[in-house]
Amino acid sequence: MDLQAVVDEIVASMSPRLGEGKVADYIPELARVDPKQFGIAITTVDGQTFMAGDASTAFSIQSISKVFMLTLALGKMGESAWKRVGREPSGSSFNSIVQLEHEQGIPRNPFINAGAIVVTDMVLSGHKPREAIGEFLRFMRYLTDDDTVIIDSKVAKSEHLTGYRNIALANFMRGFGNLEHAVELVLGVYFHQCALAMNCVQLSRAGLYLANRGTNPLTGFSVVSPKRARRINALMLTCGHYDGSGDFAYHVGLPGKSGVGGGIMAIAPGKASIAVWSPGLNKVGNSALGSEALEMLATRTGWSVFGH
Repeated sequence: MDLQAVVDEIVASMSPRLGEGKVADYIPELARVDPKQFGIAITTVDGQTFMAGDASTAFSIQSISKVFMLTLALGKMGESAWKRVGREPSGSSFNSIVQLEHEQGIPRNPFINAGAIVVTDMVLSGHKPREAIGEFLRFMRYLTDDDTVIIDSKVAKSEHLTGYRNIALANFMRGFGNLEHAVELVLGVYFHQCALAMNCVQLSRAGLYLANRGTNPLTGFSVVSPKRARRINALMLTCGHYDGSGDFAYHVGLPGKSGVGGGIMAIAPGKASIAVWSPGLNKVGNSALGSEALEMLATRTGWSVFGH
């Protein structure tokens, strides 16, 4: 299969539609991003990268960071992490507080904001916030084998100034005893992890361990066990796109995680890690063109986990 031809074809078919969707305007720094951009990169488990469009333009990965923080938290806490966060799809918007009230401060899954804040609290354990941010950045550089990956402090600051819903969620969980650290410390780390800037090539490399049974084939380093890689993929398939997760599984059929910066990381287990980016979002907050590009990719390659 000629993957370069596949990504070129996807970019060609998306070109006339650049700018569709709506950029995330509730974070002022993200509102400034030019919506008329689209990039895609595929890194296969044998280490080849195929890229097209704006694949080398860095963007804010936002909620895609939740997958990597969950990986760190599971490394620290093991299965006991699941006492504090669930594994079920939420069916509510990513920053809903209603469910938390019913479920006594235990978030439904680690990929909605409340769940990700609890995961960040776990990673913060035994660290100062600056150390936890440093640990996360080192981990991302290790996964990509690239020391140029950075956290965009302007985006982090922009989130801090407008993150009232996240502050409310964190205080609510703290009230139920499900946050161990002070709210401002946990959110300081959370806003920085979401502000990580990466391009499609770097992001496709970062996800490789999930495509290759827990081991990064570029470096040969084992990141997680095969069982844990499989379980993280399962959570991405069922919960990775908020209340659009079922629809994404239906159309694309790959584990994936989206972010409001317009990025989506998708995993074809045993085959490749894929990153797409286009800033315009659909009505459930996932990249409009990115979601369609991944559907095209799954159709062309037959990579859906549900078969051809």
